[in-house]
Amino acid sequence: MTAPARRPRHILLTGATGGIGQALALEFAAPGVRLSLTGRNQETLSALAQRCREAGAEVVAKSLDVRRIEALHDWICAMDDACPVDVVIANAGVSSSIGPRGEAEPVEDVRRLFAVNAEAAAVTLSALAERMRLRRQGRLAVVASLGGWCGMPSSPAYSASKAAARIYGDSLRAWLAPYGVRVSVISPGFVDSPMSRRYMGDKPLAWDAARAARRIRRGMERGSPVIAFPALLALGISLLNLLPARLGDAILRKFFAFTVIPDAESPRGRDAP
Repeated sequence: MTAPARRPRHILLTGATGGIGQALALEFAAPGVRLSLTGRNQETLSALAQRCREAGAEVVAKSLDVRRIEALHDWICAMDDACPVDVVIANAGVSSSIGPRGEAEPVEDVRRLFAVNAEAAAVTLSALAERMRLRRQGRLAVVASLGGWCGMPSSPAYSASKAAARIYGDSLRAWLAPYGVRVSVISPGFVDSPMSRRYMGDKPLAWDAARAARRIRRGMERGSPVIAFPALLALGISLLNLLPARLGDAILRKFFAFTVIPDAESPRGRDAP
């Protein structure tokens, strides 16, 4: 009697066309793995899907702007209907900063960062949280940032939106643990990527994307509730939060001052010559 075919391990990843996203897709790509990938850059997404298929994975790829919340939710549920999802990684993210002369972030950028980094991340996880709870198995992960562990004066919207994603993940973990669903909050430091290359400032202890993806995978396979790296930078920021607020703020202004080159969607980017 022939044994029934084992269904592939199903991993769903948003933000697959970014630096960490591409590295994660390639890290997980293997025979017996089904990857559901979404990102906004169709050309990059198609090339990534082909590389993952060459590694032996089954791939479904869809170009999607995660700010289209209903479309995002429907796509995630459709992927789960087709083949139950085992792992969800909410990875889509964008960045901005104050201006080079201390000008405030445009309100359009503030809204966009919260829409992508916080709202879309929450929708990505919540779309399958209840299904996984009822199945009593599954893994959820959200890519936050060490920049969301404290209020970075150079990037208020980024810090706050990533902090929201982190706290949402923490809350899901506490809720879902009794049901066999594991939740990991991922907080990278500086990782080389197209987004980080727009960052104009010091990047202490920066990692390449492949190394970050390996660290994330190991942490998720161990069921780590918090995956933060590099360890030394995470420790430093944790200690910074123990200082009096005025002293901590002064240290951040002195040692973590930076600007982010506006992207094409920022009003500053559109207005640039």
